Amino acid sequence: MSTTPHREPGELFGPRATLFADVLSIGLATTLTCLPLITAPAALSTACAVLRGAANHEPSTAGRYFALLRQRLRPGDLAAGALALAATLLVIADLALASAGLPGARLFATAATALTAVALTIALRACARPESLTDWRAALRAAATDTARDPAGSALVLLAVATAALCAWMMLPLALLTPGPLALALAGVARRRETAGT
Repeated sequence: MSTTPHREPGELFGPRATLFADVLSIGLATTLTCLPLITAPAALSTACAVLRGAANHEPSTAGRYFALLRQRLRPGDLAAGALALAATLLVIADLALASAGLPGARLFATAATALTAVALTIALRACARPESLTDWRAALRAAATDTARDPAGSALVLLAVATAALCAWMMLPLALLTPGPLALALAGVARRRETAGT
């Protein structure tokens, strides 16, 4: 049985190269959609949904991304974005206070960093859940359960975030594309969790 990827007539590259190109175009589309900031959760959730469909041979194109996104941006999506933005600003303010040299700052900074990592993991795993397309509360509840029951998957999520941040730091233009590979990683972790549960 051949393991060579099937190519359609006239296709220059295999399906893996096509998926890679689609991931990068979805990454750029997600970056543009995130610019208003409060749209970030809906943008990343939509990217995860589109890339999750690739496992079922659905098109993973920027066109499909924007078609699905047009059905989004309900009040619940914007509320999730406002909550994420407020939490980010709170963390930045807390870490700024900790670096000001207050008593117990080192312990506080350590605790704040650990809590931020847990909250970020839950939020990102929620974006990868299918429930996030319609119900953020259900997605967050399921993501919190996944985070507690699947520490290896949670570590993979944090590793994906660290890799995306490192790529963006090393070469700033890559920051425009990193949401695509990050969404692919989140969708992969979610699929890993689903197949492990079956």
